[in-house]
Amino acid sequence: MAKFVFVTGGVVSSLGKGIAAASLGAILESRGIKVTHLKLDPYINVDPGTMSPFQHGEVFVTDDGAETDLDLGHYERFTSAKMSKSNNFTTGQVYESVIKKERRGEYLGKTVQVIPHITDEIKLNIKRGAEGAEVAIVEVGGTVGDIESLPFLEAIRQMGIEEGRNNACYIHLTLLPYIPTAGELKTKPTQHSVKELREIGIQPDVLLCRADRPVPEEERRKIALFTNVQSEAVISVVDADSIYKIPAMLHDQMLDEIVCHKLGILAKAANLSVWKKLVDAMEHPAHDVDIAFVGKYVDLTESYKSLIEALKHAGLHTHSRVTIHYIDAEEIERNGAESLKSMDAILVPGGFGRRGTEGKIAAIRYARENKIPYLGICLGMQLATIEFARHVAGLEGANSTEFDAETPHPVVALITEWMDREGRVEKRSADSNLGGTMRLGAQRCPIKPGTRATDIYGPEVNERHRHRYEVNNIYVPKLEAAGMVISARTPSENLPEMMELPADIHPWFVGVQFHPEFTSNPRNGHPLFIAYVKAALAQRNLKAAA
Repeated sequence: MAKFVFVTGGVVSSLGKGIAAASLGAILESRGIKVTHLKLDPYINVDPGTMSPFQHGEVFVTDDGAETDLDLGHYERFTSAKMSKSNNFTTGQVYESVIKKERRGEYLGKTVQVIPHITDEIKLNIKRGAEGAEVAIVEVGGTVGDIESLPFLEAIRQMGIEEGRNNACYIHLTLLPYIPTAGELKTKPTQHSVKELREIGIQPDVLLCRADRPVPEEERRKIALFTNVQSEAVISVVDADSIYKIPAMLHDQMLDEIVCHKLGILAKAANLSVWKKLVDAMEHPAHDVDIAFVGKYVDLTESYKSLIEALKHAGLHTHSRVTIHYIDAEEIERNGAESLKSMDAILVPGGFGRRGTEGKIAAIRYARENKIPYLGICLGMQLATIEFARHVAGLEGANSTEFDAETPHPVVALITEWMDREGRVEKRSADSNLGGTMRLGAQRCPIKPGTRATDIYGPEVNERHRHRYEVNNIYVPKLEAAGMVISARTPSENLPEMMELPADIHPWFVGVQFHPEFTSNPRNGHPLFIAYVKAALAQRNLKAAA
């Protein structure tokens, strides 16, 4: 049976519970403990799949096709645990399940209530997600005091009693604000947050105190006194310039030892050498590379969290400092591609909606015509196909039916819109369910021998998807005749998965329908992103020699 570490937050949101939980998982795993992670989200949405990335950040996708909170990406990047549908659930999912059970008569006519029915369902889901692990680290979204979080907090309170004292550990993350006029860190918000948590019935075993400077020993003793926590368990979490420094920071203050002692676990000493090597590589790069990141969510990096981290991972494994320049696609529409001239490579990420697409297409054309390394992901591959169809294959007005239902050449469309071999399309249904029409999860595909994709991946590729629209197979022969190479296809539907331009046309131009960023981690990097950064370095050296 798994033991449980429950991670809660107080004072304000966005303090970094996910990073703290993932870092603890990394340390425990380095001690030979098999860990898994769960994220409990209090919002009523069934999943974040239809939520705006401006509000919620990136939607992470698991191998089994779950659309989940972005913190699951942190869990996979910091540990070897693979997340699945059972590792993230929401209030919406909990209530949906309970209501279905009530309709089926499983409660035998009883009045269905938050306690015990909702809390029992939460506990059931937690235990299901913890199966197979020695320690399950359970992060509760939101902050103590949020009305939405109360059923989750009640559920983990009950588990602390039911599972036994040596099988549950509570970690609470709080903020210690620094008040310049007073010249000191203030402990009162943390005291109030813990007070509220204790009123619910949860006594934290560990406090992670987030601050912009180390917490003095006197303040740590004061916090311990007022919160009934051992002083050595009041841990200073100082703002760091890299999330990959956090495991060592927490280990140096013996967080893993405190947790293992609380849970009665005997384990070998932690070995964080891999994290120390990563930090050293990050702080001592041998090269610099500038990448243009052309998107419409350029003011919110949380929207592309996994992709940004994947580029950083590739930098670590090529000894490069990767500087990402966020360029607004609509700015390119207004002012042209002048902002791309100094870049070593160009990237167009995934996304939805028409806004900014013509700017992205202009950036892709600039990359193709000026022989600048290009990587297109999901929408980035679709737009590269559209650009090639318009300006190389001679298909004037080519587009995606997502942006122009009347396009004369729907080179990108829903599969259901492919009517016959002549390329006629039918109108898209206006009442389609946005939450249930995606191609989601991992899919294994063979790769065409002798292609750049083979050099990167080998004979096959297995990556995760999150999209609705596909490159229209009806147009592929015309695109191939014009020089495009379809280097990977799905084995069942024969859909294009990877496209590229041959070396005699372009030094490095690749588009992928999947999202490779979801499987990148700092320890190993990712072959596609490493190849891309190497191409950018080659371009930089070429410019320097000119």
